[in-house]
Amino acid sequence: MVETALAFAVATAAGLVPLINIELYLLGAVALLDDGALVAMAFAAAVGQTLGKVPYYYVGRGTLSTPWLRRRAATPGKWAERMERWRARAETRPAWGAGLLALSSFASVPPFMVVSVLAGVVRMHFGLFCAVTFATRFARFLLLVLAPAWAMSFLP
Repeated sequence: MVETALAFAVATAAGLVPLINIELYLLGAVALLDDGALVAMAFAAAVGQTLGKVPYYYVGRGTLSTPWLRRRAATPGKWAERMERWRARAETRPAWGAGLLALSSFASVPPFMVVSVLAGVVRMHFGLFCAVTFATRFARFLLLVLAPAWAMSFLP
């Protein structure tokens, strides 16, 4: 129970601060816990990561504002042009935006923090953002915690 609460707390912090790595925390737990606790930790970590990315989503929507983002958006250049292209593509094709969010959430390519902001910029439905983020993060963390035990089952 304590491990699950800690996984939630670390995952929420990792969602907010990119320097904190929830994957390393979960891999450390793999050596100490059984599969049932690991599944609960993966679930809690997915919930924490989803909550940790919500502020980035709201920054993209303009509800939360940061001086750095305002300067970048006001400055013409590659970054502003690229964001505008992605916004146009995601607004005309909502499935493309959800697919990009799922890919980024599961594989972290492109960086998930950036895509979380982009989801807010294109006004992705908040429920869709949370559902896709939770589902793909849970799949990622479940794979991460169960893969070592699965691989060990093949060793003599």
